[in-house]
Amino acid sequence: MSNNTPKSDRIDPKALIDFAKAVYCSMGASDEDAYLAADTLVQADLWGHQSHGLLRLAWYYARLQSGAMKASAKSKLIVDAKGIAVLDGCDGIGQAVAKLAIQESVSRAKEHGVGVVSVRNSNHFGTCMYFTRMGATQGCITILMSNAGPNMAPWGGMKKKIGTNPWSIAVPGGKYGPIVMDMANSGVARGKIYLAQKRRQSIPSDWAIDSNGRPTTDPQSAIEGFILPMAGHKGYVMGVMVDILSGVLSGSSFLDKVHGPYDPINPSGAGHFLVSLDVSAFQPLHEFETRIDEYIRSLKDVPLAEGHKQIYYPGEMEKIADAENRNIGLLLPEDTLASLKDVATKSGLVSKLPF
Repeated sequence: MSNNTPKSDRIDPKALIDFAKAVYCSMGASDEDAYLAADTLVQADLWGHQSHGLLRLAWYYARLQSGAMKASAKSKLIVDAKGIAVLDGCDGIGQAVAKLAIQESVSRAKEHGVGVVSVRNSNHFGTCMYFTRMGATQGCITILMSNAGPNMAPWGGMKKKIGTNPWSIAVPGGKYGPIVMDMANSGVARGKIYLAQKRRQSIPSDWAIDSNGRPTTDPQSAIEGFILPMAGHKGYVMGVMVDILSGVLSGSSFLDKVHGPYDPINPSGAGHFLVSLDVSAFQPLHEFETRIDEYIRSLKDVPLAEGHKQIYYPGEMEKIADAENRNIGLLLPEDTLASLKDVATKSGLVSKLPF
């Protein structure tokens, strides 16, 4: 993103949140859930992750229209066992389900030192780090993972069975704020391939193979084929384990029975797995945060390799992008703007568009 882009082309993030919230409310979501879902999308764009930003509003809207995702569904507590809980999301909005799961996980960690929550029958919830940061800001190391619709083949196979199955870890930090990892187990998130397809751009040849097993730079061939796991068989194994913890353990769907946000009509069946660790159960939180500050200072205190401006700690690039975009406004690609206009027309909310 360039600072030379005219200010007139940029959009106030708050106005985008208001629009997306109105779309969710028009489908029957509560003000609280609608704001949360809208904020997660705009926040992804603020972080520079446009593959998980407002580009996805049209997909979520289609799922709400078909009833595959239910705007007013309320999650149910199925198992309540001290440090362990199992939630049924009842096909509700994924962001609302994930936030409740984080709250359950953190509250149980505060009481028992650790809080483990398993979630069934949820939906796609956007970026994992949006939710793990919630735990980190409350003094808990928080881990969140989710299974997803199939787009990778088992290592050596030629049939889609495994999702990109993302996971995130957020750690409380001192002056730097939370230290955050958020990654898929594929070499690239599927959303980035969809983003390239919409923009009619080519993709790197190591992102995916086509339906015949050949490397491809065409995003459409990649979507019809298979996304490659990160680090070869290691990414495949990690994807399997996330699926087991998220889908099998929770009693939710797994492997190719899960349906992603790109599917407008089928219930997702997505499952999640969360762990929160109360840092103060291990050592005083302020001591831990001081040690994290020391860790980051040491991490950054190394000679720079050619072509690099600085050492970034996990989550720092997003922090920098967020600050910049909040200051100058968001620049959204034309395909995203077009999809938002389409949603506005279908929902009768053209007057709410901030551009």
